[in-house]
Amino acid sequence: MLQIGKADTGQFCWMDLAATDVESAKLFYGRLFGWTSREQAANGGSFTRLQSSKHDIGSVYQLREELLDKGIASHWTPYVLVPNVKDAAQRAALLGGAVIVDPFVVSGIARIALILDSVGAVVGLWEPIGPSSKANGHA
Repeated sequence: MLQIGKADTGQFCWMDLAATDVESAKLFYGRLFGWTSREQAANGGSFTRLQSSKHDIGSVYQLREELLDKGIASHWTPYVLVPNVKDAAQRAALLGGAVIVDPFVVSGIARIALILDSVGAVVGLWEPIGPSSKANGHA
């Protein structure tokens, strides 16, 4: 896998784990792979960056209560680096995909969106923003 922060346009650049139990997930992956974690503020809340050998490899966040109530299970979302999230989301829809989460900004990190591809798989679109945008938003 690519080292996070080294991806080129069109390559996978980030992974999110939406978890039913963040603490359990951090413990599991810490014990399984030796991953460490650190909290980061974003959009009035926080998420947890996952790291291996001091390199960001993804993040984990708590699924919202309304999603848990609907029976949504923990799941990973891979993100692909794009130069413009809005344009990429529009192109995906024209090519037979669907936008399931409209583009939005993760404070000072990236502009992201989620799409279903033409065969129904979820993939994220990632446009880095801010001073670290050349490093894909992963410090």
